[in-house]
Amino acid sequence: MDKFKEIRPIVLGLAIRDNKLLVGEGFDKVKNQTFYRCLGGGIEFLEKSINALKREFNEEIGASIIVKDFLGISENIFTYQGKNAHEIVFFYSIEIPDTDYKEDYHIIDGKSDYHAKWIDISKFKNGTEILYPEEVLKYL
Repeated sequence: MDKFKEIRPIVLGLAIRDNKLLVGEGFDKVKNQTFYRCLGGGIEFLEKSINALKREFNEEIGASIIVKDFLGISENIFTYQGKNAHEIVFFYSIEIPDTDYKEDYHIIDGKSDYHAKWIDISKFKNGTEILYPEEVLKYL
């Protein structure tokens, strides 16, 4: 699937601990902008969104998450690195067990190499840090 030519179904997990949200750090070279996004990824054909979420967290940070509540669905149309993209996003609240908890995670996902860390939710709410998709804010 070419995520810049098709609508892509994805699932994101909102892991909150001590009023901090676990997010991956991204950088858009075209916009010259650092941003953050909850962890998760693509839903494969015939895969339930919850199963995709568990798989993605296991692949990305080696965590066996606990999926708590379905929060909602959002349509996200955006531009990244100068290319248009379109997603249908499933949101779930999740918990990361203490045995899998780290302050910082190094993630290698395909061609991407980035860090995930816990950032105080107030930084997203007051606009100090950028969180995508913006609809996540209503679930915090």
